[in-house]
Amino acid sequence: MTSSHNRESRLMQLFPIVGWLKSYTREEFNGDLFAGIITAILLVPQGIAYAILAGLPPQLGLYASILPPILYALFGTSRTLSVGPVSIAAIMIASALNAPQISALGDPIQSALILSAESGVVMLLMALLRMGGLVNFISHPVLTGFTSGAALLIIGSQLPQLFGIKMPSCGLDTGCYNAIFQTINIAAILIGFSALGLLIFFGKPMIFILKKANVSLSLVTAISKCGPLLTIILATLAVIYCHQQVAVVGSVPSGFPVLNITFGSIEKWRLLLPYSGFIALIAYVESVAIAKVTANLRGEKIAPNQELIALGAANLAAAISGGMPVAGGFSRTMVNFSAGARTQMAMLIAAGLLALAVIFFSPWFENIPKAALAAIILVAIIPLVKLNNIAVTWRYDRGDGIAEIATLLGVLVYGIEEGITLGIVLTLISHLRKTSKPHIAVVGRLPGSEHYRNIKRHRVETWPHLLLLRVDESITFANINYIEDFINAELRRQPGIKHIVLIFTSISDIDTTALEVLENLNHTLQALGMTLHISEAKGPVLDKLEKTDFIEQLKPGKVFFHTEDAVRELARP
Repeated sequence: MTSSHNRESRLMQLFPIVGWLKSYTREEFNGDLFAGIITAILLVPQGIAYAILAGLPPQLGLYASILPPILYALFGTSRTLSVGPVSIAAIMIASALNAPQISALGDPIQSALILSAESGVVMLLMALLRMGGLVNFISHPVLTGFTSGAALLIIGSQLPQLFGIKMPSCGLDTGCYNAIFQTINIAAILIGFSALGLLIFFGKPMIFILKKANVSLSLVTAISKCGPLLTIILATLAVIYCHQQVAVVGSVPSGFPVLNITFGSIEKWRLLLPYSGFIALIAYVESVAIAKVTANLRGEKIAPNQELIALGAANLAAAISGGMPVAGGFSRTMVNFSAGARTQMAMLIAAGLLALAVIFFSPWFENIPKAALAAIILVAIIPLVKLNNIAVTWRYDRGDGIAEIATLLGVLVYGIEEGITLGIVLTLISHLRKTSKPHIAVVGRLPGSEHYRNIKRHRVETWPHLLLLRVDESITFANINYIEDFINAELRRQPGIKHIVLIFTSISDIDTTALEVLENLNHTLQALGMTLHISEAKGPVLDKLEKTDFIEQLKPGKVFFHTEDAVRELARP
């Protein structure tokens, strides 16, 4: 029985879908059906728009919205995450495809499929190495700076589409810019800005009107999220029946491509690997962050390492089914959640509906104007530009503020990969700087109590021959010299000190270098007629110290369980 239970537990761990299917109810299906239909409505315009944003044919975005969500539904631990093409990944794909060494190889479709495959392999390798916790190594300020920078790049790339113009590289040639303005397409502007206005109206204004009319919340969500599809339909009809000469999507093949796992040369895979690594990292971090938002709202749990498996499988599925790299999309996920999705059945329904659309309705996509797609992208992207966050971060922590600004500017000036690398490096430098100069407090006793607090913040009792120091950081090679200098400075300031007590309440570790310096400091203090003591050391720290002769070297210094014990014994003249 136990063996059978263990097998079932392992099966549900690898395939979370088995767990929720066992207790799946009709009520949950009703919620999933409604949410799946609403999400499918979003998938069509977003899939086409993000493929074009990446510089790829529209079908790659549509294909990436069918098989990948199905694979994620099998392996993923989030019940509402919507996996498919996303804006940030699209701009990273465009950056990779436009790199000189990649564009020189030709065939961008093949390169995009390799990016999907390699991203999937990278994620699966990360899962194998149990690197799910890697999500914690990219700080929120760096991620915000990167997202804002990438969003600004996307906005810049879509404005020409909105105005119906092509943007050559003009540099300082003013005549070139004059020629660009002469090519502005009035029809594209009318379509683009009309689409923009309609999408904005379907946002907060429409929601406000519907709520005022006492429309049910689910119906409010359904109507407001139909904006992109209605925009596409109206814009396409304008192109067809008004015979407007604007840039359109063009031919979209009907049906599905043949599943393929043999594409690209070894050299192309090698050149694309660094770009795939960055896409995999950002796709994973963004997806887990989004999944946690909806999971927390329902008291559900996300398994980060299992998410690597699910997203890796989804990207491999995208590669073999002719799709671009995928990740969890914030707007689609929130729509899916708000529409009442209870499980990944909603995404299975959405993928099925999109598959039907690709099989039977692909010819309808040909006349979709790119100006309308640009409007959809702009409305989805503008909220991601969070410049006000920089001021908030700067006021709270200068190091994080610098990292956020540097990441944003790095993305804009140097590129996607360089920008986020710069941000991560600056975050690590900031962390090391803080670690190398830990907060050290000279403490005293609050009158009438056994509590010890910083003498600079509280009125406390102190003793002329006793120095109590609290180090608020683990002691390592990076900060031990700073700690030693601080102690020496205090001893020069208080020449009558006979006993120094290091309070270890905030210390979780002492590395080998730090221990050696502490030993030398102890010898120096003893030579000067002073005694070093320790109080309130944690068990694991004491375990490490007891493996050495440091405690023996402290004598006549002692290890006290409480700081109060040290004071009672040492405060006497």
